[in-house]
Amino acid sequence: MSRRHALSDAQWRLSEPPLPSASRGRAWADHRRVIDGGLFWAATGVQWRDLPERFGPWQAVYERFRRWRDDGTWLRLLRAFQATADTAGLIDGGLFCVDPTSVRASRSAAGGKHRPRRAGRSRPGPQPWGVRDQAAPGHGRPRGAARTAGPAHETAGVEAALASVRVPRAGRGRPRSRPTRPAGDRGYDIATVRRRRRGRGIGAVIPARKRPAADRPRRGRPPAVDPAVYRRRNVIERCVCRLKECRRLATRFEELAVSDLALVHAAMLRDWLRLLAPLSDTP
Repeated sequence: MSRRHALSDAQWRLSEPPLPSASRGRAWADHRRVIDGGLFWAATGVQWRDLPERFGPWQAVYERFRRWRDDGTWLRLLRAFQATADTAGLIDGGLFCVDPTSVRASRSAAGGKHRPRRAGRSRPGPQPWGVRDQAAPGHGRPRGAARTAGPAHETAGVEAALASVRVPRAGRGRPRSRPTRPAGDRGYDIATVRRRRRGRGIGAVIPARKRPAADRPRRGRPPAVDPAVYRRRNVIERCVCRLKECRRLATRFEELAVSDLALVHAAMLRDWLRLLAPLSDTP
């Protein structure tokens, strides 16, 4: 059997403990085979019905993806891997790099005909663009993500992206969720972002935009940006490129926003597993 896009043995040893188990009713299909099918679906961009037979019935893979989307299993798995990385000292909690990425939505991402609109359903008609804001730590692995509508400004999801970062601690204590400094490009140099940042007592590494003299702030100068620190912001660019290796993310096909965000979480899991797999080489 081809193992392309499938979990390695080391990655499976990391994934197996946090996975839920069937509490009652008939036994679930094998977790590993179903996850491999989901990763193949995300990486190749095929439709559910076109999954190869080696993954079993496509309905089983789809239902598991949908169930874990609704009960938050994908997000819990992501945070469990991040907690493992934090314990191993692989997470830099001081600098968060934030950047949005735009995706073109397919015609199939439009809402259904004459049906009651559910929470998170796209509006009927052509879907132009969707924006996903993501935050990456020092090692360039994604820590959080949020989704905004296409017409929104790129800074609309920065607060949601930063708020989605919650890394559980190994012992007692509140999850790590507050960066020392977020880093972004000139697009984040707006009054709303500055005001919220000051209100929370958070510094920032954001260069000032080039404005006409009439539009410059009347009081004070923008803080100077350390070039060495700002240069580290390119990790988010590389992170987005790795996530978009999943063809399902390059173009949005999902009808529900919650499904699209769950797919982003699944792609983030793949990225973390690549980093953590060497830690579980010993069975």
